[in-house]
Amino acid sequence: GDFMTDLTGKTALVTGATSGIGLAAARALAREGAYVFLVGRRQDALEKAVADIGADQASFVRADVTEQADLDRVSSTVEASGRRLDIVFANAGINEFATLGDLTWAHHRRIFDTNVGGIVFAVQAVLPLLGEGASIILCGSNGDVKAAPGASLYAASKAAIRSLARSWAAELVDRRIRVNVVAPGLTETPGLADLFAGSDGALDELTATVPLGRRARPEEIAGVVAFLASDASSYMNGSEIYVDGGVSQF
Repeated sequence: GDFMTDLTGKTALVTGATSGIGLAAARALAREGAYVFLVGRRQDALEKAVADIGADQASFVRADVTEQADLDRVSSTVEASGRRLDIVFANAGINEFATLGDLTWAHHRRIFDTNVGGIVFAVQAVLPLLGEGASIILCGSNGDVKAAPGASLYAASKAAIRSLARSWAAELVDRRIRVNVVAPGLTETPGLADLFAGSDGALDELTATVPLGRRARPEEIAGVVAFLASDASSYMNGSEIYVDGGVSQF
């Protein structure tokens, strides 16, 4: 069609695609016409997602983004399909709470290996497969500009992602590959539910601080991912879009 967000004939890869924002983004990209490779750790969830989207428009590669051998398999699977990658949404991420006095090396490694390393090396793995004019989208967070008591390493990992996008955009500009960040706020995902499980009322209190007065639906983040993937955002590069109900701006 003539719509600028039309992704017909494009191929996308989404990490952390088994639930939440990643799954919603995979669905949105497919709905705009892209063929989507879903990457995640859970076989059952991947199978269900692909069946849901349609096997003609999606397939999966089971992989842990912190394991180089898995990332190599992602790359070789996409390459073997004969498809050139046009869109990468590097989204896999985790969070867990620990205040400064309670931080451990183990906590640091979990957060940074997944949220930073998993983004760095997932993007690196598929970089040779990206065509001219491709769009790389990194999933950040409004935590990159807001104090995050109890989630300092998570917020720092997202600030690192924001910075990576600038440097990579500059490195890849000659290949006409764009790199941008989508920065969600509180979003209704299984990950968020798990994070606040057992902390009575804390999530509701946090939600009450959102200017729009509610949490995002994953589809509301996915719509912006689809925009960044498409020609509608063709003049955006090295940028960040906050999709957080106003939290970062009010």
